[in-house]
Amino acid sequence: MRSYSLIAPAKINLDLEIIGDRPDGYHELVMILQSIGLADQIDLYSLSTENIRIHCNHPQVPTDKSNLAYRAAELMATKFPEAFSNYGGVDITIKKQIPVAAGLAGGSTNAAAVLVGIDLLWNLGLTQSELEELGAILGSDVPFCIAGGTAIATGRGEKLSPLLPSLAPLHIVLAKYRSLEVSTPWAYKTYRQEFSSSYIRDSNSLAARANAVHSSAIVKAILQQDAAEIAQKLHNDLERVVLPAYPQVLQLRELFAAQPGVLGTMMSGSGPTVFAIAKSPEQAEAVKLSVRQAIPDEDLELFVTQTITHGIQVASTPKGEIKN
Repeated sequence: MRSYSLIAPAKINLDLEIIGDRPDGYHELVMILQSIGLADQIDLYSLSTENIRIHCNHPQVPTDKSNLAYRAAELMATKFPEAFSNYGGVDITIKKQIPVAAGLAGGSTNAAAVLVGIDLLWNLGLTQSELEELGAILGSDVPFCIAGGTAIATGRGEKLSPLLPSLAPLHIVLAKYRSLEVSTPWAYKTYRQEFSSSYIRDSNSLAARANAVHSSAIVKAILQQDAAEIAQKLHNDLERVVLPAYPQVLQLRELFAAQPGVLGTMMSGSGPTVFAIAKSPEQAEAVKLSVRQAIPDEDLELFVTQTITHGIQVASTPKGEIKN
């Protein structure tokens, strides 16, 4: 039985700007996306039947057709029917470490791993660009999750411009309440209702604003590998609607900001995860301990990780543990 094990990293946003509306109903975005070491493991096994099966160790993750990983396998079967017929279906086991519904692209990175894994299982020989095009059909974050590293994302998030060299390791602390979810559609809809008067209306100006990010202060700080300056330039427009509506998220942000050794803090994506950039691995651990002492609630998940330079990777041992 052919099999592959893949490591699927989470992502955080270092910048998220909403600059206007798109004809397709989505928002025109300018973002800086960053891969982090917190990752899921995706095990794929070929099946002799034309079935797609999903298993997961996390009770909140669906194992039916609503799972984005299932839809990724289904997409590959549709796009490559001859390979699907020759090689059969796929059994997918998701070993979750990334929090669910966290604004960390957990579902998207799982789907990205399935695309990469099936490409290997079926000997398709797809390029990274071809995989990213398939990923864009599934969701805005999937192309980035395939490539990983550090990238500027425009459009609805699917148009990527890698920032090279990728960011040197930054030490990250993440905090997320297990039971707390923020609806991404709600966040964007609410932002549109409250702030659409500030949107750029004409396409030329939208394009100019998207291009301007390449010379922005945070990009310059990333290219200079200046952790302190990066931390000071963190920005997320969605905080304007999420923080007032979700006091627990605001509390985490304020608590992180008050910690010694924290260079900067922000909510990732549409939340509710909040992250902090720490000066060192030791200070990251100290921040995690301090926040845990301040909020001893078992519902609060805390992680220490770092930025990484890659997206989906094949694990060195097919049935082994996650190696970051």
